[in-house]
Amino acid sequence: MFPDLPAATFDDDRLLALGVEGSICDGGACDEDSHVEAGQPFFGQYLAHDLTADRSPLRVHGNIEALRNIRSPRANLEALYGGGPVGSPYLYDQADPARLLLGADLQVAFIHAHNRLVDRLRADGVPESELFDDARRALTWHFQWVIVNDFLPNLVGTAMATTVTRVDARFYRTTGEPFIPVEFADAAFRYGHSQIKGDYQLRRGGRRFPVFPDLAGFRPLTPEHVIDWALLFDVPGHPRAQRAKPIDGLLPASLIRLPESITGTIDVSAYQSLASRDLQRGMGTALPSGEAVARAVGAQALTPQELALGDWRDETPLWLYILREAAVRGGGDRLGDVGGRIVAEVIVGIIRRDPESYLANDPSWRPTLPSHHPGDFKIRDLLIPAR
Repeated sequence: MFPDLPAATFDDDRLLALGVEGSICDGGACDEDSHVEAGQPFFGQYLAHDLTADRSPLRVHGNIEALRNIRSPRANLEALYGGGPVGSPYLYDQADPARLLLGADLQVAFIHAHNRLVDRLRADGVPESELFDDARRALTWHFQWVIVNDFLPNLVGTAMATTVTRVDARFYRTTGEPFIPVEFADAAFRYGHSQIKGDYQLRRGGRRFPVFPDLAGFRPLTPEHVIDWALLFDVPGHPRAQRAKPIDGLLPASLIRLPESITGTIDVSAYQSLASRDLQRGMGTALPSGEAVARAVGAQALTPQELALGDWRDETPLWLYILREAAVRGGGDRLGDVGGRIVAEVIVGIIRRDPESYLANDPSWRPTLPSHHPGDFKIRDLLIPAR
């Protein structure tokens, strides 16, 4: 996004030291609540994997590691649908191939949403030959709708989300296929690492589970781990959901001391910390400093007092700058001008440039699935059926 800005370089040991145990990024228990629903950063993680499903790294000439795409990045639920009933038949009900197969270890909430659309479209008389494609398009448009109209306003603020959606991007410019900038992939969209708490309640009346090792995944889903989404997203008629921690540059102890099952065998102890890994990754992909990007976008740069990085006197790694900006300028609930500009422009730009998206085909389209609050369709309405 900012190809003319110089790469920020730092002493490797001092950089890693910002993220290790006992450092300024070590938040310990991290039990402070923001105003943001606990499920929002997990939806963001799901979106991140959807956007980057087709991305592969490629080193190019010069000192910048660019991110090229095998196929254009899209917010199109590829992780859910795979290659469709023909290309990925193991994901589908062979007795009714328009429906996704529901198993204990799959993406249960989105599968239910797709299958609800199949049932409704079939009841509306859609021909069987068109049923899967129509249901997939409908769910993808609902997914894109909540990204633009619920997720982004919560993350970057309504003003930034509205401006970027109504006016073309200032910095995310593509002359051909859309791409995922390193400023997005290796800094701004890693904001969620600072929203994660150490543990979560998954079932009403159930116990709290630590993120590691209990929620690490890659295994069958046990009954006690089946998520009651009303505990992670606010649903009318239910108690207030759990909250995410503030975006502030602090990570919980479980992310500062990752288990070996996650990191593998490491030679540098600092790589136990997700914060140190994020900082190292940013320098490895030649990101500019946070202050340099702030100047480029016309934002008021943070002062040393606002950054609160102790005796650190260099310009600030972009990832850490964006987190501190969110704490100071966004109250810990949303990204500031630098992080918000990068995230909003890339996500809206990718959706707008997808020839199959609702923004490209019918920007006035509105969700057709029922919502818990009429006229106000949100992420929760995809995950928890409204009656």
